[in-house]
Amino acid sequence: MSGWTVAVIGLGTMGSGMAHRLTDQGATVRAYNRTPGPVVTAATPADAARGADLVLVSVADDDALRAVLTGPDGVFAAAPPLVVNATTVAPATVRELGGPLVDAGVLGNGQHARDGLLRWYVGGPDSLVRQAQPVLAALGQQVRHVGALGDGMALKLVMNLVMGVEMQVLAEAVALGGAAGLDRQLVLDTITGSGFAAPVMRFKAARMVGRDYERPDFRLRHMAKDLALAVAQAGGTDLPMTAASAISHAAAVGRGLGEQDCAAIVEQLTGARVGAR
Repeated sequence: MSGWTVAVIGLGTMGSGMAHRLTDQGATVRAYNRTPGPVVTAATPADAARGADLVLVSVADDDALRAVLTGPDGVFAAAPPLVVNATTVAPATVRELGGPLVDAGVLGNGQHARDGLLRWYVGGPDSLVRQAQPVLAALGQQVRHVGALGDGMALKLVMNLVMGVEMQVLAEAVALGGAAGLDRQLVLDTITGSGFAAPVMRFKAARMVGRDYERPDFRLRHMAKDLALAVAQAGGTDLPMTAASAISHAAAVGRGLGEQDCAAIVEQLTGARVGAR
């Protein structure tokens, strides 16, 4: 990545991991975060983007994406040659924004970003996706062009639907086991040791056993947001399990679990006190 200048907009768990990886790979990284911090090097998104070869955006939601891209101090004001959106938003949002933009649905967490092990599902014109390839390849083990602008987000919502429902199912299994007087670790060890468990269920089960939801890999409020987006994206298609999971996650956010890891959905179902160990 020597010779590349990349602006990273958003220094949450994923954005900071990507910034570290790109720096380690030899890129010059200029960062902006809406909440000022010691590693931020630009006063506005436009300042970070000005002169960059590529702008990588990883923020919280649709409103945050619009805020950092548009307006007099937004990324687009700097006229960068390419913007890669890694924020999970509605497909319609990226289509409406336009510009030299590709949408890159990303699977993985902050540590995967630091290790270059993310998986990218990219929507946009062939020429722009090819232009983004070196940066995305430096960050990930897989880069797949899945279609037109917005298709990356559509596929990411499909994937997060699967993860969200898996977390809901795992939490409900713990709740049922608890109602029957079974130990939480026994229930989770049995599930994760069987052929029924997906890898992410094994990973998150460890958090559920230890009730370890601080330092989240993926915040529960983001899962709630993505499940709600999936339901909205479905239009007239019936998604009963997803809709039920979205309601449960929204209730957990309302209860104060939103900033914790998404595995904390189990505490919503078991009725444990927030923050209890």
